[in-house]
Amino acid sequence: MTLDPSQPLNEADLDSDPLKQFADWFAQARNAEISQPEAMALATADAAGAPSVRMVLMKGFDERGFVFFTNHDSRKGADLHSNPRAALLFHWMPFGRQVRIEGTVAPITRDETAAYVRIRPRGSQLSALASPQSQVVESREALERRVAELAARYPAELPVPERWGGFRVSPEMFEFWQHREDRLHDRLRYTPDGDRWKIERLAP
Repeated sequence: MTLDPSQPLNEADLDSDPLKQFADWFAQARNAEISQPEAMALATADAAGAPSVRMVLMKGFDERGFVFFTNHDSRKGADLHSNPRAALLFHWMPFGRQVRIEGTVAPITRDETAAYVRIRPRGSQLSALASPQSQVVESREALERRVAELAARYPAELPVPERWGGFRVSPEMFEFWQHREDRLHDRLRYTPDGDRWKIERLAP
């Protein structure tokens, strides 16, 4: 499924609540069976402002924000503990759409993390336990040995990793971008305005 790039994205087309607008676009991407519509680029910066970006999977969103999971000692985890702000980007190419989100970041609770861990495949749980994410390792074989050791040690339920868990991005800005012909794209930005959101058009 593709969108006709001649069709505009007008202010009147948008929900006054950016979260509801996101939910609508996300549902359309998921229903169109776009590959991994929950994939998003996550940009962070360390305490000195050096940026870093990578792809992660959104594991949920609601009025509190957008959740993803990682090792707290990874590059992104370390960045977020020292500089708790992030930017997200969803790109649904068949629709010619992007959504940009910026906001503050905080860890979710350990109970929330444990609940998510328990629904993950066992192999994914083992990888999270075994991997010192973003750290230098001796070899892939060393990682595989560590996985095998943990699988033998915990034949039933696996423990929740101490340094692995979720982060929630609480949005302070949304931008909805739609492809248009001749690069005259539509960009509509939401920013807080008291207890409401202000919608403004940006030049492409």
